[in-house]
Amino acid sequence: MNMQGKVVIITGGSSGIGKATAMEYVKRGANVVINGRREDTLAAAVKELDPTGAQVAAVAGDISDPQVADRVIAAALDRFGRVDTLVNNAGIFLAKPFTEYTDEDFSNVVSINMGGFFQITRRAAAEMLKAGNGHIVSITTSLVDQPIAGVPSILASLTKGGLNSATKSLAIEYADKGIRVNAVAPGIIKTPMHPQETHDFLNKLHPVGRMGESSDIVDAILYLDSANFVTGEILHVDGGQNAGR
Repeated sequence: MNMQGKVVIITGGSSGIGKATAMEYVKRGANVVINGRREDTLAAAVKELDPTGAQVAAVAGDISDPQVADRVIAAALDRFGRVDTLVNNAGIFLAKPFTEYTDEDFSNVVSINMGGFFQITRRAAAEMLKAGNGHIVSITTSLVDQPIAGVPSILASLTKGGLNSATKSLAIEYADKGIRVNAVAPGIIKTPMHPQETHDFLNKLHPVGRMGESSDIVDAILYLDSANFVTGEILHVDGGQNAGR
């Protein structure tokens, strides 16, 4: 699938799923703006993604900060002229028994998972409305629909569940305006977030018997980006978790 010249914003783009997504878009000819909190990690990702610097721009900072969101959109417009696709990938997952969550935990998870989505999506949607087309895809979690015993995840369900609902709401709001809105709900994916020693346990949480790879999620994002008749979809890519255990 050739994506020559497409302009894509990816939050949480310096590592894991975000970086893997950026890499595939760049390979297919897209121009990409990545955002991440750590400037050093972001700079290293840019060198890996595009040593020439022609196709990739980076904006460091907390995407829930309105000024950072402004800078991300400005980078896309100044470097590449428009915004075609937004991938809301930035997020925090924190597994604790419900009564052990702190006020700080709540604030941090809500800020990134929901505040970041709100700030960058609102700005990207405004540019897409001017152009009369665009695609917004958010990364949520299969745990919203199928909680797993032994993996306490109320803050993930609270925030990512909100994004699932927002996906459908925005899909209907923008359906006749040329903008599609979808989400990918992964199972547990092999990223630096999960140490090697946890993999045997995490593999068993999926009916297919293994964790997902970043490439599994990238494939889903690329499918949704090219599926012009699909909007309001929550695409589960979770090794069967959503079907039950």
